[in-house]
Amino acid sequence: MRLPYIPNPPTPQTPTEAEILSRILARRAPSTLLPLDRALLHSYPVADGWNTFLNAIRTQTSLSPVLRELIICRVAILNKAQFEWDHHAPLLVEAGVKDCVLDVLRGESVDYLQMVTDGVISVEESVVLRYTDAMTTDVRVSDEVFDAVRGCFCDRDVIEITATVAAYNCVSRFLVALDVGENNG
Repeated sequence: MRLPYIPNPPTPQTPTEAEILSRILARRAPSTLLPLDRALLHSYPVADGWNTFLNAIRTQTSLSPVLRELIICRVAILNKAQFEWDHHAPLLVEAGVKDCVLDVLRGESVDYLQMVTDGVISVEESVVLRYTDAMTTDVRVSDEVFDAVRGCFCDRDVIEITATVAAYNCVSRFLVALDVGENNG
């Protein structure tokens, strides 16, 4: 990493920092802190906000684990965030996605419609992946791509899909910029 990691376990300097660390450890339980956490803890307020926001994205939306992890893994590939991919690809497989989907997701340009035709992914998954690609690579989403998302999902889902794509673009950019996990080269 481009900065030194905070020691594990960290040594909070104030009661507020101790509370923040406690919340982060509770979210990671039964595991320990990730290198990402040990980078973020250079700023306890940022680490606290990050923990709260990503916890909401990961555990409090109505999105299926498959949709959520498809989004996260595709963002990781597009942004070359190997640390993110390494942590979320197993969760995607655990959610029930076939290994062949992982291979296709790794591609620069993916024919999602062909994947639907081949029975590899659903129409909804295809729509979400096209939206993820547009948000990540172009930022501006065409009316055609947005209308497809809007046609498949309710307003809450659209917000949660959009927030998940945006959140994991933030995560991947942080990871890559600081080379968290030392595997982005």
